[in-house]
Amino acid sequence: MEAKGRDGTPTGARYDTSAEGRRVAFFGPQGTFTEEALFQLFDKGSCWPLAFPTIEDVLRAVEEGAAEVAVVPIENSIEGTVSATLDHLVFESELLIQAEAILDIHLFLLARRGAALDEVHSVISFPHATAQCRRFIHEKLGDPKIEAANSTADAARLVAEELPSGTAAIAPRLAAEVYGLEVLAEAIEDFPGNQTRFLALAPGSVPAPTGHDKTSIVCFQAEDHPGSLHEVLGQFSARSLNLTKIESRPAKRSLGDYCFSIDFEGHVADQLVADCLTELHASLGGCKFLGSYPAAGESGPSRRQEVSSRRAAARQWLDGLRGFITPPPAA
Repeated sequence: MEAKGRDGTPTGARYDTSAEGRRVAFFGPQGTFTEEALFQLFDKGSCWPLAFPTIEDVLRAVEEGAAEVAVVPIENSIEGTVSATLDHLVFESELLIQAEAILDIHLFLLARRGAALDEVHSVISFPHATAQCRRFIHEKLGDPKIEAANSTADAARLVAEELPSGTAAIAPRLAAEVYGLEVLAEAIEDFPGNQTRFLALAPGSVPAPTGHDKTSIVCFQAEDHPGSLHEVLGQFSARSLNLTKIESRPAKRSLGDYCFSIDFEGHVADQLVADCLTELHASLGGCKFLGSYPAAGESGPSRRQEVSSRRAAARQWLDGLRGFITPPPAA
């Protein structure tokens, strides 16, 4: 497992980051959407990005101390959950979610300079990206050979450096700039609302509540019986906790045995959330906490500011009430 730093040289646990800030592992190489998400989450001058070739390598880099933070994709609005990320968090890791970022995803068909669209007979990309462009591939390219790459940016690198002419990559525009490729077609994703959600992960830390937070957990059933999912969901309904995502995943024990990945609004520091988690932990076969963290989205900063202002006003109101308290009589 070898990481590449900003200067292109191999880096890893040996690198001294005392002057550069935290080492942040990301799903590379340079030019991926994950790198864009990294710089949405961290200032360029505050971290040392380390690119790893697979999602598993990124997560293990943090688990083994080669980096302090991992940034990986978790969910796409078209193709759904990135199972390599979720399954590692559920079954193999104790990393906790620190933050999330949501990017608008626009995909481009890239080829060597001078190539033409009608010359493309093979397409390579990360499988999730290829799946997001099925309609374009069928309508514009006919029946090309589809190849899988470790990432969209690695697909662009392979087209630029190794693969024969006639092969095009599906990748971000940034990858065309990084690897010197020509854009044959722009915004080829099948749906205009294409977005991907990314997570920043680190060990043993839960960010403080902001007033606009999410919590992610995984619920394991003690046994499969009628109403078992309703019993889980009822804990949230009883406390008016809003679910933002729920998904069943194989529990990797036997056929038909599932667990439930759940994201909901709130923070483990909130009393209602704490009560809900306590009840779930007591009643289920298992409840794994994946993190409480600031919710992403355009409304996030304004909602956090609104909550902060309301809390300040509430404290002022309470202080006014306490001013009416009659002091105890003198002894």
